[in-house]
Amino acid sequence: MIGYLKGTIMHQDLKSVILDVSGVGYKIYTNTTILENTKQKEVEFWTYLAVRENALDLYGFKTKEELEFFELLISVSGIGPKSALGILTIATLKNLRHAISTGDISHLIKVSGIGKKNAEKIVIELKDKLQGLSTDLSHSMSGDLDALEALKALGFGEREVRETLKKVADIEDVSEKVKKALKILS
Repeated sequence: MIGYLKGTIMHQDLKSVILDVSGVGYKIYTNTTILENTKQKEVEFWTYLAVRENALDLYGFKTKEELEFFELLISVSGIGPKSALGILTIATLKNLRHAISTGDISHLIKVSGIGKKNAEKIVIELKDKLQGLSTDLSHSMSGDLDALEALKALGFGEREVRETLKKVADIEDVSEKVKKALKILS
C-alpha cells in the first residue's frame, strides 16, 4: 500500500493533483483547502489507496490526523471515499469531531450525497469512537458559527466563508476571526 508521498506538484485541478515522485506521476484526490494552500511546489501527503474493481484511487491529506478521520468516515457503511473527502472539506477536524460527539448533523448534510439518514448513521457509528473529546470545543464551535453567520450576512457565499474560516481556525475571538476572514475574502 502507498501510505505517504513526497514530491513536486506537476499539475493541479479542482479536486486533485499530479504529484511527481522520482519521475512517476501519482494522481492524488485531495480537498480544496490543501490545494489552495499549496503555494510551494514540493509537498507531502499522507495517502489512502482505495481499491475498486476498475480503479485504484489515491486520496491525500496534509496530516496523519486527517487521514485517520477519513478512515473512520469510510468505515461507516454507505460512506465512500469521495463523500468522506467532501465531509473533510466542509469544516475543520475539531468542528467535525465536536459535531459528531454532540449529534449535530448540520455540517454533514451539506455534503453532496449525504442525506439526513446517512448523517445520522455517521453520528451513531462514530460517536463512541470519538467519545474522549473535551467539552471546551463547544465554545469554539459556537464562535465559528457566529463568524459564519456574520460573514454570510455581509453577502459572502457559505462555501467560501467555510473555507476562509478554516484558515483562521486558530483565532478564538469571534470579532478578530471575522476581521481576518474579511481580509482574506477581500
